[in-house]
Amino acid sequence: MKNLLLFIVALAFSLNINAQKKIEVLESSAKFNDGSHNSISVTLYEVDSKFVEKAWKKFMKSYKAKVNSKKEIFADNALIPEISENSLDIYAFTKETKENDVELSIAINLGGVYLSSSTHPDKFKALKSIIYNFAVETTKDAIKDKIKAEEKVLNSIHKEQEKLVKEQDNLKSNIESYKDKIKTAEEDIKTNIKNQEDKSKEIEAQKLILEKVNEKLKAVK
Repeated sequence: MKNLLLFIVALAFSLNINAQKKIEVLESSAKFNDGSHNSISVTLYEVDSKFVEKAWKKFMKSYKAKVNSKKEIFADNALIPEISENSLDIYAFTKETKENDVELSIAINLGGVYLSSSTHPDKFKALKSIIYNFAVETTKDAIKDKIKAEEKVLNSIHKEQEKLVKEQDNLKSNIESYKDKIKTAEEDIKTNIKNQEDKSKEIEAQKLILEKVNEKLKAVK
């Protein structure tokens, strides 16, 4: 128990709760299955790739896209009016960083040309806002899941503590019960000693009776 407590304390101090990780959406060039394309990337914190990919698929489906994720996540015919009146083909993939964060890269095919800030400044600005909001909400969702998990651990520890308190109460109750039993046993011992003394007197009296009866037997000739 002591070692567990020390581990928990060490873990708590190892978490930098004051560290702020700002989510930034950046333009870059990323290598997709069919080659390198202009893309937009964002790093999500306190989350793993599977969580981000699942959230991204759900996000793309909210735009009526058909999602395929055999190699990379491909959202076919997504309808995002903030970017275009036409349907969009959106490619995305994730990779975990050295800091155990997740980088999400996205490229949007506008029909032979990929979205970029230089050729489509307004559309790119809209996309940047969409991606930023997605990253913030997804990161928050991941942290909320961790909070739930830690709350579950805390509740479990509380239950263990309550069990120990109840056990202590039972032990105290047992002690009082044992005290009563000891007191009763001590009184019983006194009674037993008195009964033994009385019984010893009965034995001596019976011996006298037996002796007199034996004398009567001997007197018969």
